[in-house]
Amino acid sequence: MATHEIEQLRELHGELEDIIEARLREFDQIWLNADEERLFEELVFCLLTPQSRARACWAAVEKLSSRGELRCPARERVHMELRGVRFSRRKAEYICMARELFTVDGRLSVRAHIDPQNPFQTREWLVGNVKGMGYKEASHFLRNIGLGRDLAILDRHILKSLVRFGVIPYIPKTLGRSMYLKIEAAMLDFARHINIPMSHLDMVLWYMGAGEVFK
Repeated sequence: MATHEIEQLRELHGELEDIIEARLREFDQIWLNADEERLFEELVFCLLTPQSRARACWAAVEKLSSRGELRCPARERVHMELRGVRFSRRKAEYICMARELFTVDGRLSVRAHIDPQNPFQTREWLVGNVKGMGYKEASHFLRNIGLGRDLAILDRHILKSLVRFGVIPYIPKTLGRSMYLKIEAAMLDFARHINIPMSHLDMVLWYMGAGEVFK
């Protein structure tokens, strides 16, 4: 990797650093202050994101929440609100299954399944138990509720940038557990090498692909 490209990356981080820190503080407040419904909204958002635009997914979450469709979700009603989200019928089913999974004695209970001291172990539980949630989605969810700043969210924007900067040689055709963890470790090493926090690097690389700092 050419030195000037690394310097350009550091310069971009400098330009975005305050925006990124503000967004991360917002995420921190979700874990500290949000109720169970708000946590569930973030989980639903991450279930919707595969192969779909983040803003369209969040708009769908806001619509579902405002209309009360996340409290007692019915698959067909949820599906009707997922315009602009790919594989909407399947994802509607995932949302309903997740609501059932996190409902205990008639009450939503997301926090009970999350260990804030061990986001890596929590991620394994999420991947193993939440239908439709892989390592990327679980990492995204934990980051968005203020946990797991060293977890990698390996979407297409991030993977393309990791190839560009020589962190990985190519984008793998599939991202199973071992490959995901291998790339995550390489990204963490890269972050330390260029002295940019992992959670910041994720957002800088995402900005390079999407042109904004969002969720």
